[in-house]
Amino acid sequence: MNLEAYARLLVTKGVNIQKDQILMITADIATADLVRACAKEAFRLGAKDVIPLFADEVITRERYMHNDADYLTNIPAYISSYYNDYADQGAAILTITSEDPGLMKDVDAAKITARSAAMHQVCEPFYTGLDTGRNRWCIAGAPSLAWANRVFPEMSDKEAMEALWNAILHTSRADGEDPGAAWEAHRHAFEERVNRLNAMGIKELHYHTGLGTDLVIGMNPDYVFWGGGSYDRNGIYYFPNIPTEEIYTTPDFHKVNGTAVSSKPLNYGGQLIEDFWIRFENGRAVDWDAKAGRDTLTQIIETDEGSHYLGEAALVPFDSPISNTGILFYNTLYDENAACHLALGKGFGECVKDGLTLSKDELKARGVNDSLTHVDFMIGTKETKIDAVLADGSTVPVFADGNFVF
Repeated sequence: MNLEAYARLLVTKGVNIQKDQILMITADIATADLVRACAKEAFRLGAKDVIPLFADEVITRERYMHNDADYLTNIPAYISSYYNDYADQGAAILTITSEDPGLMKDVDAAKITARSAAMHQVCEPFYTGLDTGRNRWCIAGAPSLAWANRVFPEMSDKEAMEALWNAILHTSRADGEDPGAAWEAHRHAFEERVNRLNAMGIKELHYHTGLGTDLVIGMNPDYVFWGGGSYDRNGIYYFPNIPTEEIYTTPDFHKVNGTAVSSKPLNYGGQLIEDFWIRFENGRAVDWDAKAGRDTLTQIIETDEGSHYLGEAALVPFDSPISNTGILFYNTLYDENAACHLALGKGFGECVKDGLTLSKDELKARGVNDSLTHVDFMIGTKETKIDAVLADGSTVPVFADGNFVF
């Protein structure tokens, strides 16, 4: 396992650090070796500073278990200053995910949701910077022992950690001789499909899966699909997710009707939601249920008014590197890139024409949802069928048998 090569990929292709720029890194203490490697690479490339913020998810769990929501939502000023001040300075943000999928199962879901909403409120400049192209960002993974044991329960600790590292590097295209070149090729592979989708003039997307999804998603008239990476305000290209296999857009949040049925568990803040469905009418989630984690699902949907609506629709072929591993990662970063998915909550300004120049009110008027949250959930299967209804009323297949038809 070449930690330095992976760190170089995250710093150069992920956040694409620039000379004299600050790099913020948020991570669990279990991933300290990777954080150090990323810091060394960033400094080597001329970063002005690297600011790590470490957490310990075991202590975080204890904090949730022993405090009420009022305390947890009273965010200290130093935390908001940390995020907002560095974001205002144009920092790049690297987030390394390594959560234990079941650690928070006994925590009141309302506490987790309330804490997240409070963070988004007091750190609004930080999150706005991510949404509007001011700050480049990347989310990537690194193993923790608890995560590795959940994914590979039949293995010893050492074997499980090695297996999860190998899976992360493979799905991240970081196990070859030149990961940077592999990601440039990956970037160009998205372009043909993105350009075709953007030129089609899609009015609606109709989803059907073998699990019961039957959903019609209305598109914004000036919709834009993106795939692979994004450009910041200065025209610098970066990859917000490593790995990524998705082509995504933001639907018109008022024009979603039907039922979406999950195809993989959703890990939300360490709590698993399994075998769930959500029914939408005129965009709004009006009914839902889950075999496990229903209370957590309810807390997500009821975070605010905007969390009742969709902010993202992503197309991911079933025949893709992550899906082909056959591994259930119990981590949204990986599992969402193995299946078509949707997201409740905030939409992307970049997914409508000239959207990065528009205010929140202007974006909302264009059909882009606003919320304090954005939670992805997977609906794609090997039988997924998606048809596009075009502006002229004709119907064109987009997906058949789980994969793009073009």
